[in-house]
Amino acid sequence: MGATGKGGRFVTTRWSVVLAAGGGDRPAAREALATLCRQYWHPLYAFIRRRGSSPEEAEDLTQGFLVHLLEKQAIQHVDPAKGKFRSFLLASLKNFLSDQWSREAAAKRGGGVAPIPLDADEA
Repeated sequence: MGATGKGGRFVTTRWSVVLAAGGGDRPAAREALATLCRQYWHPLYAFIRRRGSSPEEAEDLTQGFLVHLLEKQAIQHVDPAKGKFRSFLLASLKNFLSDQWSREAAAKRGGGVAPIPLDADEA
């Protein structure tokens, strides 16, 4: 298991980096976030691939998930007393994927297009 999480394995969590990443918009926090993204990108990607996504789809979902974490500032709410960081990441990723697949399913069912009402009596 390498330091960058190659091979789809999660690296050992360095809580100092995780906690620093939750430090807002400071340069040290941004560097810690970049480190976490580098370390966990491939394991997250591999997890998505194992769930049946194509390589391109898995790349897009991985990037989307990391953007989602950053936009929601979810790292700021991580606490070592609440459990493993990888458990937090996987639970968050599963929720993200579920939301994405729900949106895709809704789009396939008409996604935002108003249905045309059919009246059987007028037919």
